[in-house]
Amino acid sequence: MLAAAVAAIDEHGPSALSLRDLARRAGVSHAAPAHHFGDKVGLLTALATEGFDLLADQLELVRGRGIVELGVSYVRFATDHRAHFEVMFRPDLYRADDPAVAAAGERAYSLLAEGIGVEAAEDGSALLAAWSLVHGFATLWNAHILPPELVADPSAGARAIAEIFARRL
Repeated sequence: MLAAAVAAIDEHGPSALSLRDLARRAGVSHAAPAHHFGDKVGLLTALATEGFDLLADQLELVRGRGIVELGVSYVRFATDHRAHFEVMFRPDLYRADDPAVAAAGERAYSLLAEGIGVEAAEDGSALLAAWSLVHGFATLWNAHILPPELVADPSAGARAIAEIFARRL
């Protein structure tokens, strides 16, 4: 059912998602999504949890390979998993205090912080700057706002901006 939710969100965004449409897409009874997730918020909580887990898995693949690879990996996740990315960073759509989503989000955040090299004593400005840079780029890419002549490939664009950032650290 989560795959059907991803397809629906990719087409129409999370606001238009309905459990009835999800049931139709998934080929299950109209009551099945509510039985499994409780309500739309429960479904989006499960989707956000899955998204943070997928992001953490992606960041784990480049662990120890530097800030540039971390940035490229983050953008690759965002562009490959647009529906997850959109829901994950809209905590008004799901139960952000759910233990599973909180744990998955913390795992992804910890890998991001580790990859940037943030020490516990640091004020966090390097992490905030790096995260804002790649997240903003991914958001602009996913919204089709970036002119194609400026950047034709999200991974190449992410690499370029991450390299600029890394040189200035």
